Amino acid sequence: MSPSSSDTVVLVGAGNMGGAMLSGWLKSGVPGSSVVVVDPGPSPAMMKVIGDAGATHAPTVPAGLKADVIFLAVKPQVMETVLPPMKSAVGSKTVVVSVAAGKTLAFLEKHLGKAAMVRAMPNTPAMIGRGVTGAFANPRVSAGQRDRVHSLLRVSGPVEWVSAESDIDAVTALSGSGPAYVFYLVECMAEAGRKLGLPADLAMRLARETVAGAGELLHQSPDDASKLRQNVTSPGGTTAAALSVLMAEEGMQPLFDEALAAARARAEELAG
Repeated sequence: MSPSSSDTVVLVGAGNMGGAMLSGWLKSGVPGSSVVVVDPGPSPAMMKVIGDAGATHAPTVPAGLKADVIFLAVKPQVMETVLPPMKSAVGSKTVVVSVAAGKTLAFLEKHLGKAAMVRAMPNTPAMIGRGVTGAFANPRVSAGQRDRVHSLLRVSGPVEWVSAESDIDAVTALSGSGPAYVFYLVECMAEAGRKLGLPADLAMRLARETVAGAGELLHQSPDDASKLRQNVTSPGGTTAAALSVLMAEEGMQPLFDEALAAARARAEELAG
């Protein structure tokens, strides 16, 4: 179900993530006239997007506004300040969607009251329509509201619904923060190549294109990651030699176990 022209979609926060969602909505056919962007200081580029689309911009919540969907796309550290003024826009038919890491539905209800609510965790590739989002809906969310939220999230990439709110912290650790792990992998590969004698700029180009190409192959192939890994690994070859290090008992898996556990723990701390 796509939002209709009569739906009022309120986007709170027009930074990188909020701006990416807004651009995606507009490209997917959501009428700009149905969108209200609440942000005290959008960038000039975002103000142009808002103006060209015929959307409404307001530095604070307009008086008398009742929203069908409210997207909270602000940092968790400022939620305490942002939420109280939003309560007036929450009506009996409103569904509230938060993309702030760590902030629980109980936290949102404390400020907004009992309402249909969704916690969602997109990631930064959403900015190019190649993200993935994990989402959890509370029992007050109707089937129609869930479909509406799904359609709005889907413009940034696939949406995976989880059955327990606690799973969102694990989603945050895995896919929400995951792009940074991949970018760091590129840095590490490039640095290792430099240490083997390649010029630093060449090593970075090779590492960057290798990871980007492998990601696209994974995206397009019906095979899972382990199969693709096996396809490129000849017995006794160079790839097998490298993987014997990366897949050793003290290799990448325990590092990722520890890293994701740390990320989830931090998400739980942000709940306050």
